Amino acid sequence: MGRAKQIQTQVCIVGGGPAAMMHGLLMARAGIDVVVLEKHGDFLRDFRGDTVHPSTLEVMYELGLLDEFLKRPHQELRAASGVIGGVKVHLADFTHLPSHCRFIALMPQWDFLDFLSLHAKRYANFHLMMEAEATDLIEENGRVAGVVADSQEGRVEIRALLTVGADGRHSIVREKARLPLQEFGAPIDVLWLKLSKRSEDSTTTLGRIAAGVIFVTLDRGNYWQCAVVIHKGGAEDLQARGLDAFRALITRVAPDFANRMSELQSWDQIKLLTVKVDRLRQWSKPGLLCIGDAAHAMSPIGGIGINLAIQDAVAAANILAPVFARGAPSNEDLQRVQKRREFPTRATQSLQMAIQNNVMTRVLGSTVDPRPPFAVKLLNAFPYLRRFPAWLLGIGFRPEHVHTPEMAAAPYRR
Repeated sequence: MGRAKQIQTQVCIVGGGPAAMMHGLLMARAGIDVVVLEKHGDFLRDFRGDTVHPSTLEVMYELGLLDEFLKRPHQELRAASGVIGGVKVHLADFTHLPSHCRFIALMPQWDFLDFLSLHAKRYANFHLMMEAEATDLIEENGRVAGVVADSQEGRVEIRALLTVGADGRHSIVREKARLPLQEFGAPIDVLWLKLSKRSEDSTTTLGRIAAGVIFVTLDRGNYWQCAVVIHKGGAEDLQARGLDAFRALITRVAPDFANRMSELQSWDQIKLLTVKVDRLRQWSKPGLLCIGDAAHAMSPIGGIGINLAIQDAVAAANILAPVFARGAPSNEDLQRVQKRREFPTRATQSLQMAIQNNVMTRVLGSTVDPRPPFAVKLLNAFPYLRRFPAWLLGIGFRPEHVHTPEMAAAPYRR
């Protein structure tokens, strides 16, 4: 085996998801040399987090990119409703949020990532390596000094003052760093599928709940991205009962989709998301920081994960970018990121787990259609109250704002 090619940089980011691309953009914009490693050849993966919340849209505004971003094909969700036991309920009203965008933008994640990478590449100090998979960490003198990766050009060593693990819930960086992980478990899994969209379909109805089944629909313009929430490990049992039984399950909770069940011809059209919820007790060690799902895997409830990851990326850039003026960030600098982001992570996960454990588990185990609970009845009766769930979902706990300047010294290709 020949000697590995070596690359020197200030920041090496492992992963090509929302946290990685946003952090790379912000650090490059601040004049810092950045290498981002994405193991795939493109961003085209289906059934990823595609809800861009007002908190993330506000970051795009602060970067001066919002108008251009919203020119890309997307749908806008200004209110959210559902159906519980056949009763239509109104859940959230985003039109009063204290932000420039009072809606959730529904956009395929590959378009979002392509947009971020396009703007990051305009900085000469941003380097995106596709088909480059990190396989190990380089550790020297008690400090992480970079990563080893398999690339199109063979084995490569990327040596960096800071390595950022933003490679998702199955993070190789987290594994190799041996950071202590707290796992909370999840009583649910999700089956993702696509169904065609009709002109008469409601675009605000997100969730439908009936005895033993929860069905969620996300507007993708000319089709619906649908989620069927099931008991943890229940996918094999559903498959054993057959596709006809699965179609009947969806039809029972969403009768208006009955005329589209013939579109489901094979289990190959249905993808399983194994839900996990965990959080690192320690997000960093000397020379290394984890953010996004690598630091805290989120439940899919509310589509919050992508937006929480973006907030991590912004906070990390705000805290760490100024540090590079004096050299490598200290471990105390890295710990400041966890200190800043741990409260919103804990609060969001606690809320998600409460819904999973106290609502979804009960619904999935029920043989009788549920009735709207008292809190939901209040939301139905008093429109003003719908602003509060909209704030939790759209803005969240401790939203971050861009404080890193665009450095004049950073060469910028316009």
